[in-house]
Amino acid sequence: MSPAAAWCAQHRLRFLLPALFLAPVLYFLLSPPSSPPFFSVPASGELHPPGPRAIWAQRRLVEWRPCGWWQKAPMPAPSRRNGYVRIDCYGGLNQLRRDLCDGIGVARLLNATMVLPKFEVAAYWNESSGFADVFDVDYFIEQTRGYVEIVKEIPAEIASKEPFKVDCSKRKGHFDYVETVLPVLLEHQYISLTPSMNQRRDRNPSYAKASYCQGCYNALRLNKKVESKAIELLQAIPKPFLSLHLRFEPDMVAYSRCAYTGLSSKSLDSIEAARGEGRKVLTGDSARLWRNRGKCPLTPSETAFILQALGIPTNTNIYLAAGDGLMELDGFTSVYKNIYTKSSLLTHEDFERMHGNTKAALDYYISVNSDAYIATFFGNMDKMVTAMRTMQGLQKTLVLSRRAFANYTAAGLAGEQLAMAMWDAHREEYIRGRGSALPEHCFCEFRL
Repeated sequence: MSPAAAWCAQHRLRFLLPALFLAPVLYFLLSPPSSPPFFSVPASGELHPPGPRAIWAQRRLVEWRPCGWWQKAPMPAPSRRNGYVRIDCYGGLNQLRRDLCDGIGVARLLNATMVLPKFEVAAYWNESSGFADVFDVDYFIEQTRGYVEIVKEIPAEIASKEPFKVDCSKRKGHFDYVETVLPVLLEHQYISLTPSMNQRRDRNPSYAKASYCQGCYNALRLNKKVESKAIELLQAIPKPFLSLHLRFEPDMVAYSRCAYTGLSSKSLDSIEAARGEGRKVLTGDSARLWRNRGKCPLTPSETAFILQALGIPTNTNIYLAAGDGLMELDGFTSVYKNIYTKSSLLTHEDFERMHGNTKAALDYYISVNSDAYIATFFGNMDKMVTAMRTMQGLQKTLVLSRRAFANYTAAGLAGEQLAMAMWDAHREEYIRGRGSALPEHCFCEFRL
């Protein structure tokens, strides 16, 4: 044996032992993670899905983003105005906001000066708050400058009389504001306006569209008092968390005219009490066609099933953004137990002191700023939340497909087969950017 070989044989254990020790350490450091994180949050708060299937981990092909054209230099209105317009808004907070957004575009279309809107709330909503009780007035006026003129007060000779009321809310088809409303504005100089629910914004000129987008998505923020309470609520929710807008209230189910089996007698009585005239339950072929079109709200237990199918872990922290009167909630909380609500996080005094609009504003703020947002119904709140999350680049947003669930269950799918079908349907929606449901002129499609 040569001297070099003899030396290696004598000292090989000295080199072998450190190598054996370092090998697993190097493997651990250099190996890729076994699965992607549930949320993109700091490492200290990450959750990991059980296995490779998680909806948020799917690589998106398309995203909706705010279009650049309306965020550039505004298109100033002519210096001479045609009169004053007050937008009268009706309903709950997000319905009020929808009417207000439409009204901003209409005011610019008519080249009118806009007076601060009036919130007209029906007795059903048990609400008495006005625009300034929820939104920051000065910020609203400043951010719309150059798009549409908005004032807090109007000249005394005009303010002394009530505005001439023009109700466009029930107008059908293509409704032309310039042709129909402008002559009334020129005659009376001060009108109140309820926007049409069926108007075609895409037919408006670009300056009216830009005013709508700027006023709706860049100019509306909560006032300091409401925002402070919303921030306090947001900080109290364990992170990361998912905000879920769950809709299964008696009036909503009654309005849908859908029949459900397996509900408690208490829920059935509540639905019947809310049904009223003209809301009779559909039966036979009509009921099947209606449900297969996705017109029936998802129950809490159906929602829990779909979330599990999408790889949302059952230990996820979930903020329940919902109004009073949710039915059959045990069907959800028996699966997802880390549930947080306004009433559980706020003091009893704070909660009881708030109006319906303020409570809705808290849900809105939390949902916009959550790590992920899922809606079971694409109503007014969901449209505003998904839009504002898109404005902020928060893409973990999904509207559950009632239509897919109804069609697959009608075809006899259940259990794992149904779960796989729901996964495929929602994955397709999510990766193609349709999960946030934003096909309107303020947002454009970007291929990734």
